[in-house]
Amino acid sequence: MKTFELKGEIRTDFGKKAAKSLRSNNLIPCVVYGGKDSENINFTVKNGDILKLIYTPDVFVVNLTLGDTEMKAVLKEAQFHPVKDQVIHLDFLHVYEDVPVVVEIPVRLMGLAQGVKAGGKLSLDLRKLKAKSLYSNLPETLDIDVTKLKLGKSIQVAELKFDNVEILNPGEAVVCRVQTTRVAADPTLDAEEEAAEEEAEGAEGAEGENTAKEAEA
Repeated sequence: MKTFELKGEIRTDFGKKAAKSLRSNNLIPCVVYGGKDSENINFTVKNGDILKLIYTPDVFVVNLTLGDTEMKAVLKEAQFHPVKDQVIHLDFLHVYEDVPVVVEIPVRLMGLAQGVKAGGKLSLDLRKLKAKSLYSNLPETLDIDVTKLKLGKSIQVAELKFDNVEILNPGEAVVCRVQTTRVAADPTLDAEEEAAEEEAEGAEGAEGENTAKEAEA
């Protein structure tokens, strides 16, 4: 999994007024939840330092430095302003070598589905899956082979298996599917549409020739 370097400053002032003052100075209030026997730590980060962490589909292990304290963490939740596209608070979770974490990992579909070859359309219903694992075993993406996926069929969570990773979404949840299209339902449509296009092109060509002859006359 990719890593992200982030430095913060320990926060000592609390309350709505203090938080508003921080945000006006381009700082974001944050908390890292300790887990085990560690305490939660409140801190701030610069808004510009977290843009590549927030506005990306990638999932990172964050190398978090708070003064003399260094730890590994994952982003648990980002809170946004209800009107503006502005981050107003971040929650992190301190991760350990021997304690599993739960994070959402992007899904990546691999291969050309049989159903697509037959004229269907592949759709991705769940772009991320909730995965539980030691952070060192978490992949950057959850790759799913759709090569054998036929027309009208789907892949559910219960069918997926990943090494050292447990998927926590409901087993019946559909991850992806190949939907039937008009062409797949009636293959003759392709031929009919092609013939109609050729007929239209022929009519346009004939009209053009007649116009040219009239101009010469």
